[in-house]
Amino acid sequence: MKKLIVFAIALTAVACQQNKIGYVDNVKLMDGYQEKVDVEARFKVKADALTKKRDSISQAFQIELQAFQAKAQKMSQKNAQEEYSLLQQRGQFVGQQLQQEEQLLQQGSQIEMDSLVSKVKEEIKGYGKANGYTYILGGGDGGAVLYGEDAQNLTEAVLKILNDKYKK
Repeated sequence: MKKLIVFAIALTAVACQQNKIGYVDNVKLMDGYQEKVDVEARFKVKADALTKKRDSISQAFQIELQAFQAKAQKMSQKNAQEEYSLLQQRGQFVGQQLQQEEQLLQQGSQIEMDSLVSKVKEEIKGYGKANGYTYILGGGDGGAVLYGEDAQNLTEAVLKILNDKYKK
């Protein structure tokens, strides 16, 4: 019986030694990934351009509204109401168009980010297979690793591979 217990403990110890486990800090990995930085910068430029467009249209609409208010005092109430209604409809239409542009921009950004996350996961998987890892865990904010030895931190190695491939 004693030999069986010793054998079971020895077998468990050998099985544990065969598992090679590492982890990556997901936040650090993504923040350091140059392609992600470039994608964010590209979408920020587009978002800034859309904001400028919205501000410009809004300012022009305010000027038009002020001009209408001055002109409306000299118009009959019925004509003023009709023109004001048309002005409101046009404002709503332009607002909807800008909102659609913003949604398309957000969707495009989300699609690219999802693609990047998939690419990173595939690279981690490939790194794990190539280097004999049984498991590579994700750390950082919301990750599964609460503590890991620095020797098991693969973040920099995977980040270097990702950035080197992106440069090509």
